Amino acid sequence: MKEKSKQTRGKGSGRPGWVIPAMTMVLIVLLIIAGVLLFLRIRSNEEKPQDVLAEYMNHIPKGEYEEMYAMLDLEESGNINQENFIKRNSGIYEGIEIQNMRLEILEDSEGEKDPLLVKYRTSFDTVAGNLSFESEAHFTKGEEGYKLAWDDSLIFPELTETDKVRVSTIQAERGSILDRNDRVLAGKGTASSVGIVPGKLEDRDGAIQAIAELLEMTPETIENQLGAQWVNDESFVPLKTIPKVNELEVTALEPDETVLKEQERQEALLAIPGVMISDVEVRQYPLGEAAAHLVGYVQNVTAEDLEEHVGEGYNANSVIGRSGIEGLFEKELKGTNGCDIYIEDENGDRKAGLANVSVVDGENIKLTIDASIQSALYEQFQTDKSCSVAMNPYTGEVLALVSTPSYDNNEFIMGMSDARWTSLNEDEQKPLYNRFRQVWCPGSTFKPIIAAIGLKSGAIDPSEDYGSEGLSWQKDESWGDYHVTTLHTYSPVTLENALIYSDNIYFAKAALKIGSEELENSLKALGFGEEIPFDIKMSVSQYSNQEHIDAEVQLADSGYGQGQVLVNPLHLACLYTSFANQGNVIKPYLVYQDQPQSEIWLEGAIPEDAANTVLEGLKKVVNDPNGTGYAAHRDDIALAGKTGTAEIKASQDDVNGTELGWFAIFTGQDVAKPVLVVNMVEDVKDRGGSGYVVGKDKVVLDAYLNGQ
Repeated sequence: MKEKSKQTRGKGSGRPGWVIPAMTMVLIVLLIIAGVLLFLRIRSNEEKPQDVLAEYMNHIPKGEYEEMYAMLDLEESGNINQENFIKRNSGIYEGIEIQNMRLEILEDSEGEKDPLLVKYRTSFDTVAGNLSFESEAHFTKGEEGYKLAWDDSLIFPELTETDKVRVSTIQAERGSILDRNDRVLAGKGTASSVGIVPGKLEDRDGAIQAIAELLEMTPETIENQLGAQWVNDESFVPLKTIPKVNELEVTALEPDETVLKEQERQEALLAIPGVMISDVEVRQYPLGEAAAHLVGYVQNVTAEDLEEHVGEGYNANSVIGRSGIEGLFEKELKGTNGCDIYIEDENGDRKAGLANVSVVDGENIKLTIDASIQSALYEQFQTDKSCSVAMNPYTGEVLALVSTPSYDNNEFIMGMSDARWTSLNEDEQKPLYNRFRQVWCPGSTFKPIIAAIGLKSGAIDPSEDYGSEGLSWQKDESWGDYHVTTLHTYSPVTLENALIYSDNIYFAKAALKIGSEELENSLKALGFGEEIPFDIKMSVSQYSNQEHIDAEVQLADSGYGQGQVLVNPLHLACLYTSFANQGNVIKPYLVYQDQPQSEIWLEGAIPEDAANTVLEGLKKVVNDPNGTGYAAHRDDIALAGKTGTAEIKASQDDVNGTELGWFAIFTGQDVAKPVLVVNMVEDVKDRGGSGYVVGKDKVVLDAYLNGQ
């Protein structure tokens, strides 16, 4: 019969409890301790050196150097202290940018295996590509298990304590951006680097103050640069990159005022003891303001760039495209830096190569752009708030994309001051604003599109006389005080004459005949509401701020390019190609092809007979003396086009509103350089309306078509 434990009551307890004798408790504790020690001993016996090595290697790409140090047998590792161990390992592993470490334990086939030696193969990715080698690790065994006997050869087999691991980067040369005739739009240039040799400064405070004023810097910024750890009295400390003054520019018969001012500044800088100016290679944009919004610019990479583009070959000395073509084709332009990882001995000699990747220079990007018409458009409109598109309407090659006013993208390369950046951003003319990417109210340049839709749907009979309504018209009294107005009366009021005289009333009536549903569906089929298939992302054209054209007045206004219609200039240019290509809308493109092949974006967008009918009207807009575009006509080349003036005002009674002036004009295919130009200028009210644009475009076209 088993003996039962006595049941007693604990003091202060209202319930019975079990009491374990003291000796029993001691035995239990001893057994637990013994079990733990036995478990640790078993675990220690089960752990193998290769497991320890794998754990050690696993810490390396994570940068866990303290954990690595804790795994060493310090006596067998030369009693290296933790600080030196971390400095040595982190400097090498982080310098080569180690990633994706892999470890393979190798079998020992030669005799009896040494239990304290592990042969292995490791491989990992570095800034110079993949690196792999075979080596061996030595261990000791004690009460705490296996410990690693570390020396420098564990990093690389050839590495000794006195050696250094070097990483040499060969910077890839950035590709150039070229126009169709190989004219450089972005490429290698030379600038002047202004710097200080500290030991040669006289009256340091006064000199730094003078230098700061001439370079538009703060004295504090200059002092910070002079205070860098690497600087000594004989160092050349670069402060700022400025434009190089060409002697030929200075000695020209009529030297540019800007060049003379720059020369004066550099002479003043060189008069200060300790200042040096030397040539430096930079990215240069020869067209400057004329192509800044198109070409864009590069800047030095930031810490955020390096974090965002890990593994893409950028380093602290890299540049990156920020906008325009520079940003769009960054991957192609930047190339791949060359890199060499090697061991250098204590004498500074190369001891062993570890990994190497050859430099691959960036690709040149050749565009369809023609620098001559790009520059000509800029010269004509540089003081206006405007945008211009030029393209070959038969191939789709985009010849120019201009936004004015503009900025000089070379300023970003030189290092723009905060004051200059602020002035550009706060300028009321918005020189940084890229207007050719936006959407605008098209005014009467939209009438040919309405004509084509009306002809396609059957809503418009081109021979029908709508009858003269004078200069003001409304459908009925339901429109209240609202009237559609126009500028000319004529007879008969047919489609062709309505195009020639740019009659708002005719096209308001035409839109009502077409109807909102048909107009919406037709505009969707012409690319409204979708992105243009083009390298540069453009804003999407619309026919309404909402999903539909909701009101009858809005529908009527849409007929002559008002209401809530907004069109991107490149999109409008593409739609005009349909009148020159039997109703097919040609796809625009920007990268040059030796043998240009047109690609249709919207096939059969307009029936061929409708396209031809509209084309005949557009020819008369330019060639008929009554046409609104007659000022651009030529006797030797047949041109076709359409003017437009869009009113931008808060209400019909708003007398302070502004006007956008438009002109779209194109040649036939039988000329040496076929071209279609679409131009929009803001604020043309009281400046001649669309006529202001026509006059400037004539100058551009005459120069381009005459081969100047």
